[in-house]
Amino acid sequence: MGMMRRIVTIPRAGGVVRGVCALAAALMLAQCDRVEPEATGPTPAPASAPSAPDPVVVIGPPTPRAALTRADILTAASAAASAYAAGQPQSGESLVGRRFSVRIAFGCTGPAASEAAGAPDGLARWSWSRDGRAARLSMTPTDWTESALVAAGPESPWEAVEGFWAPRPWMMSEDCPRVEGDPLRAAGTEASPQTVALAAVFEKGGSRIGRRSGRAYAFTRRFEAGQTPSAPEDGYRLRLEGRLAAFPDGRAVRCQADNPDQRPVCVVAVVLERVAYEEASGALLSEWRPG
Repeated sequence: MGMMRRIVTIPRAGGVVRGVCALAAALMLAQCDRVEPEATGPTPAPASAPSAPDPVVVIGPPTPRAALTRADILTAASAAASAYAAGQPQSGESLVGRRFSVRIAFGCTGPAASEAAGAPDGLARWSWSRDGRAARLSMTPTDWTESALVAAGPESPWEAVEGFWAPRPWMMSEDCPRVEGDPLRAAGTEASPQTVALAAVFEKGGSRIGRRSGRAYAFTRRFEAGQTPSAPEDGYRLRLEGRLAAFPDGRAVRCQADNPDQRPVCVVAVVLERVAYEEASGALLSEWRPG
């Protein structure tokens, strides 16, 4: 038998080397194509806008209420008169302590007779001096201390009461009326009775400085040299200022009538702090401060 030979094929060294080089090159290219990941960390929170500061609340004294005017006083008196006539409880408690500043027009039709200038009837008026070179303004409060309308008997807290009428209570304006009377019917026509007034009250044992006790608020307006004295086209103004007081029943307004067919007379209790004469424009002529 002949011997069997085994043939083993050995690859050439050059092919192996080429394969190894190709593999190394592929690895190098792959390494060059890799993108290094960016360094990452905690994601920062987005910047937020600064928050608005809390509103600052300034607490100060309350805004004072406006002083009551002529229209306010007349409205309160009208409501009290209606309640009185209907037999209903009268309001007015909310007015106690309120401040008021009332202007009363007077002398709208010209000067009064000289003998009436100082009448103690609670009405303001003006008249010419004897030489006609000056205008005399005057108003004497009426004494209502013993009046049944304001007196409350022995329990009354007031020692004196002085009254100031508010003429033409149907007119809310502080100006003179513009209505022209009929000359054929004006003769002998009397003015309507007064129905609304302010009553300056003075407590028992209080100061007597502010009391007039029958004396007038009088002022003489003298005209400058060379100036022709003339009556004002829109009269003068009497200004009353102070705060509302309370009757013994706790209300600022009290009304009374002799019969149901009469308009009730209503009186507003006040503590008077200032009295002044003014021109229609508001220019001050003279003033008194009873308090």
